[in-house]
Amino acid sequence: MSKQKKADLLLVMITAFWGMSYFLTDLCLNEMPPLFLTAFRFLLAFFLLGAIFLKKVVRVNAVTLKFSLLVGLSLAACYILYGYAVTRTSLSNAGFICALPVVFTPLLDFVFHRVKPKRRLLFALILCTVGLALMTLNEQFRPRSGDLLSLGVALTYAIDLLLTEKAVRHPEVDPLALGVWNLAVVGVLTLVLSFLIETPVFPRTPVTWGAA
Repeated sequence: MSKQKKADLLLVMITAFWGMSYFLTDLCLNEMPPLFLTAFRFLLAFFLLGAIFLKKVVRVNAVTLKFSLLVGLSLAACYILYGYAVTRTSLSNAGFICALPVVFTPLLDFVFHRVKPKRRLLFALILCTVGLALMTLNEQFRPRSGDLLSLGVALTYAIDLLLTEKAVRHPEVDPLALGVWNLAVVGVLTLVLSFLIETPVFPRTPVTWGAA
């Protein structure tokens, strides 16, 4: 099997797992708030992969850490929006809209790097736009808040892909260490936000007027 066929097969597998993740995320959100769930997922992944690739993670250089922070921030924005989007729209809508990085990524590549998209990409963009309108617009031609958040997921994930591409092309960046450390950035950031937003740090004690 050629490298291209192996890569295509891996992409199909990733797509299958990506689709399953929506259903599993929806189940988990019945037990955990979005930010805490994201923190749990990414910190668990960081510690597991960090233990497996301990030497590379410990010996990481400053350039890799810098790119890990940038990639991690964009990925954190993506998953923060994703966690709330799934709770505010249907899984089918979320799955379709969040898959739009396949369109946004080449468009952003054109904006920032002047890489001209092919005609078939423009055709795909038109089809996606029509499909997006049919799925999301109601009688008043207004999308649900979850659909707009899902659109934000697609945009931030496209940004994340472009940053990742730029990072791995840098000669001093270790791609494996980059992948592990950006998990830590997402996990720590969403955990802090979870305590600030989803969990009251200083619970208020109800006041009973007229109590002795």
